[in-house]
Amino acid sequence: MGWGAIGGVLQISIAAIHRFLFPRVLFEPVKTFKAGYPEEYPKGTISTKYQGDQKVWIAHLDEGIVAISTICTHLGCTPRWLAAEDKFKCPCHGSGFTREGIHFEGPAPRPLERYRIQKAEDGRLLIDKSIIYRWEKGEWGKPGSVFIA
Repeated sequence: MGWGAIGGVLQISIAAIHRFLFPRVLFEPVKTFKAGYPEEYPKGTISTKYQGDQKVWIAHLDEGIVAISTICTHLGCTPRWLAAEDKFKCPCHGSGFTREGIHFEGPAPRPLERYRIQKAEDGRLLIDKSIIYRWEKGEWGKPGSVFIA
């Protein structure tokens, strides 16, 4: 009985030390991803290929190729690209955004955000979601906010 109790306490102590040394941690997903070659995005198109897993639209605008966040600036819903109406429309509260990401209707207080986009060494587009460009801060013209093909 005595040795069994000591063994039980020892096992519980080892389990507690193991849990202390290896805590349950949630690692954030990687903020960068490669989105194919620039030739895959013809001028004037909006790609929804990465809308689901990366939460990014890739748009080839007159100014170049941009990576637009799919998070509405009102309450964080995911707008939809409506090609027939040539706009992004948020289903939650009706905010509308132009293909450039500028808000023009609904309660959204500001345009959609853009992510850094550049060409990787292998020639593919590299999107870095840790670097955000905001229109209201005048950051859309900064290097990295647009990839000029």
